Amino acid sequence: MPLMARLLMKQQTNKKNPIKKTQVMRTKFIIAFFLTISAIGFSQKKGLKAADRALKSGNLEVANDALKAVEGQLDVADDKMKAQFYFLKGQLGAASTDKSLEVIENAAMAYAKVLEIEETSGNKKYSGKADTGIQTLRQSLVEQAVADQKEGRNKEAADKLYLGYKTKKSDTSYLYFAASNAVNGKDYDTALKYYNELVDLGYNGSEERFVATNKETGEVEPFDSKDLRDFSVKAGTHIKPETTSTGSRRSEITKNIALIYISQGKDEEAIKAMEAAKKDNPNDPALMQEEANMFYKLGNLTKYQELMRKIVENDPENPNLLYNLGVSAARLGDNDQAVEYYKKALEIKPDYTSAQINIAAIILSGEAALNEEMNSLGTSNADYKRFDILKKQKQDLYREAVPYLEGAIESKPDNAEAVRTLMQIFYQLDDPKAEDMKNKLKALEGGN
Repeated sequence: MPLMARLLMKQQTNKKNPIKKTQVMRTKFIIAFFLTISAIGFSQKKGLKAADRALKSGNLEVANDALKAVEGQLDVADDKMKAQFYFLKGQLGAASTDKSLEVIENAAMAYAKVLEIEETSGNKKYSGKADTGIQTLRQSLVEQAVADQKEGRNKEAADKLYLGYKTKKSDTSYLYFAASNAVNGKDYDTALKYYNELVDLGYNGSEERFVATNKETGEVEPFDSKDLRDFSVKAGTHIKPETTSTGSRRSEITKNIALIYISQGKDEEAIKAMEAAKKDNPNDPALMQEEANMFYKLGNLTKYQELMRKIVENDPENPNLLYNLGVSAARLGDNDQAVEYYKKALEIKPDYTSAQINIAAIILSGEAALNEEMNSLGTSNADYKRFDILKKQKQDLYREAVPYLEGAIESKPDNAEAVRTLMQIFYQLDDPKAEDMKNKLKALEGGN
């Protein structure tokens, strides 16, 4: 073989195979990757163990540092480690001296993450304790919200109750009470947001209540569940088990949504909110009343009266409805119609003080025109005769108003304004009862 050929063959024989080299490099990379993963797993275990020990010893700062070190490697952790991490994170937040809503929310969401992970993986090692942790946090939120309510901090109570809802969205009652507190705290934008969320959820608010009579005390007592009530009945401590249902809260929610829209000047939205509720409950008397009230607040008294008349047709023996119709009729300037409604209310409820006062006020309102004409008269004989006629008409007005004012005082003896008006009338009529009213007024006003 020629020298050049043998040299070429030798070079080809000594040359490395590029394919084999690539395979070797890939193998080394895979080995290095698994070694890294193994090291990370070992590091996570150490970190979680350190956090657990620190929490048990009450060293929250060390526990926090250990969890932060683990969190950066959480993406490559298995479900078991992730569940443990979030469980410890929930415990850390629950144990914190910082009771801000942010800390409580982070703790609750961490516990919720445990439930989510273990529900998917099927491993329920931490789920029981995580669920208990959430319930404890929710109970704490309720207690704090109640304390806020007592101190008039309704906005703060609303924030806590809404967080209680976020931790368990199946419990929509938290959202309802959050909305109510927002209304009481005059945070209407937040209240509207919560109420609309309730509507979107189809929230009704009616609940079943399980009660039974205590054999020893004879009092009807509520139970948290049907099973507990039935157990007490079987045990012989209670009798007469009953299941009742609370009324729907939908009308109240709709009313508040409409009133908030009215206060914001969004009349069209208010009307739409009421129309949507009527589709679900077209014959609900409470809803019909709220719709009427809505139009009253909007200044549409004609529509108000139209609705109120329909309501009265369904409940003709309700004096409050008749009284409200009287008020709206008076505002529309139809005093005769107003008096008619007030008198109907008094037929059903003879001691209806407000109706008595309003009738007297309408009667006495005729005095202004008489006084104006009397003051315009001159000194002629004709004027003197006209003056006497007008004076008698004014006295007749006084006498017509007296029985209603007397009835109002009889129904409500401490009504100083009614006593004062009646005293002035009696003085105009030269009635000796004026002194009695004067003494009564002094007694009511502390002798002044």
